[in-house]
Amino acid sequence: PEQSLSGRPRPLSRRDESVEVILNFLTDPRKSDQLVRGVVVLPHGTGKTVRIAAFCTGADAEAARAAGADVVGGEELVAAIMESEGASIDFDRLVATPPLMKALARAGRVLGPRGLMPNPKMGTLTPDIAGAVKEMRAGRLEFRVSPKPILQTVVGKASFPARHLADNVNALLAALLAARPAVLPGSAFTGYLSSMYLKTTMTPAVAVDMKSVNDAAAALAGAAPAAPAPPSGDKPSKTKADAPAAKAAA
Repeated sequence: PEQSLSGRPRPLSRRDESVEVILNFLTDPRKSDQLVRGVVVLPHGTGKTVRIAAFCTGADAEAARAAGADVVGGEELVAAIMESEGASIDFDRLVATPPLMKALARAGRVLGPRGLMPNPKMGTLTPDIAGAVKEMRAGRLEFRVSPKPILQTVVGKASFPARHLADNVNALLAALLAARPAVLPGSAFTGYLSSMYLKTTMTPAVAVDMKSVNDAAAALAGAAPAAPAPPSGDKPSKTKADAPAAKAAA
């Protein structure tokens, strides 16, 4: 099999590389009304295997196990994390029920730097623990635009069918539209997003034509295709983009 994300078909490596999207924004993250963050469930998942920890007790613990949680526990699990200074953490994602929040807060200095503190706004602190675990198994992705301001995240694997990658990218774009700060000028991605790139783990970034991104936004909103966006000279932060611009968005 071959993949041609770089514009040049090449045999797939033995490693199933991740497909990443890099987005450069026109927001000012220093302003609280221009922060961009949210959650999206990718319809075909990221292709990554994650270990999920559910902090809950009683019937909620049984529901979390049935939903597919890898680690389930209560205050004793929090105590183990604190005693080991985080060395006992063997999971990638954390969800919890509200009664466990007080205990988890004591472990904030360990969980916080690892991005594991539960948050009700992000759906990781919830009474529906089974639903949260199932969402994570289904491809739940949390995103937050960095101070650069950029967003670089995985949207699948190189082995995914092209249609599945396109579905995942469109789901992310729809979530970004829903998270668009109201104070920004313009509409959709105009005045919001300056450039977009796609890459795999081992390939250079490929620029995506911003007209196709705006057309995708129009399609997601059920509107007519958008007018061409002005050209942008942005380059993806921390990534060298040396491939020609792609002619179609995923």
